[in-house]
Amino acid sequence: MMPMPAIREVVAVVPGVLPLALLQSSEPVVLRGLIGHWPAVQAGQHSAAAASAYLKQHYRGASVGAWRAAPEIAGRFFYNEDFSGFNFRPELRKLDELLDELLTQAASPRPASIYVGSTTVDTCLPGFRAQNDLGFGVHDPLMSIWIGNRTRIAAHHDLPDNLACVAAGHRRFTLFPPEQLSNLYIGPLDLTPAGQPISLVDFAQPDFHRFPRFAEALRHAQSAELGPGDALFIPSMWWHHVEALDALNVLVNYWWRQSPDFMDAPINALMLALLSVRELPIAQREAWQEMFRHYVFEADASTAAHIPPAARGLLSPLSEQTARVLRAKLLKKMNR
Repeated sequence: MMPMPAIREVVAVVPGVLPLALLQSSEPVVLRGLIGHWPAVQAGQHSAAAASAYLKQHYRGASVGAWRAAPEIAGRFFYNEDFSGFNFRPELRKLDELLDELLTQAASPRPASIYVGSTTVDTCLPGFRAQNDLGFGVHDPLMSIWIGNRTRIAAHHDLPDNLACVAAGHRRFTLFPPEQLSNLYIGPLDLTPAGQPISLVDFAQPDFHRFPRFAEALRHAQSAELGPGDALFIPSMWWHHVEALDALNVLVNYWWRQSPDFMDAPINALMLALLSVRELPIAQREAWQEMFRHYVFEADASTAAHIPPAARGLLSPLSEQTARVLRAKLLKKMNR
């Protein structure tokens, strides 16, 4: 692929000190050395075996979900040939056994592809967070761990903001702003490897004949390679493709939302729009486009200013109570 601009880096990062202004950013940022003081990182900088041994110190036997695939996929977890399923199989494993297997396969020229994704740290590795953590001010993020060998995770987006922290190995991130959606050739919404729809483009060998608009996406891409101790802030809804580059890679990430917990996931609105709006005649779709613009995308204090405050109902600012009422109304309508 063509060279792409590097993701902006914050200089003079103090290890362990997360710039709180970063948490409001709408642009990705690399923070070199942010978690370099973590014991997990120091183990990872020593060797893969030391990184594995450190994780085992906190492991208490809980099974973890893993993906396994044949060497032929070269680490690219994806769909099978006819898109009826995937080119990997999920399995439940003991983490210590899986770590041993990764070390055993490290010298193999054709290892199986192994990937443990989005495993809650507090459940899987009790005590790990007490020694390896960051402060997030008012936010209380979910902390997860990702472990595997040389793997490639297709470009996808996440609703929460994301701070990805490399504890062992190296990872290459390629990011695209949300408006590149149509140029990334996103696959099915309802059959996905891990819950989020993914780009169908093979970033290692992009087929520009099949995916011509991907060339335009690349013109807006940003990339960075991170090593042990480095972190990357990925804003909500930015598409990110992730490559793990070593025989053992460990990443810890934090997810948090800037909206209240009582708000539903916006993907639910998209699914309802597919059900109720997409197939309308074009004139009606345009009318509903204006309705969404007025009440949702450009809503402000003037939207309901002409209605007495006590009568604004769902046009009032959303609260936990009004969210509960609205959810009940929707469920009643959907269960007709």
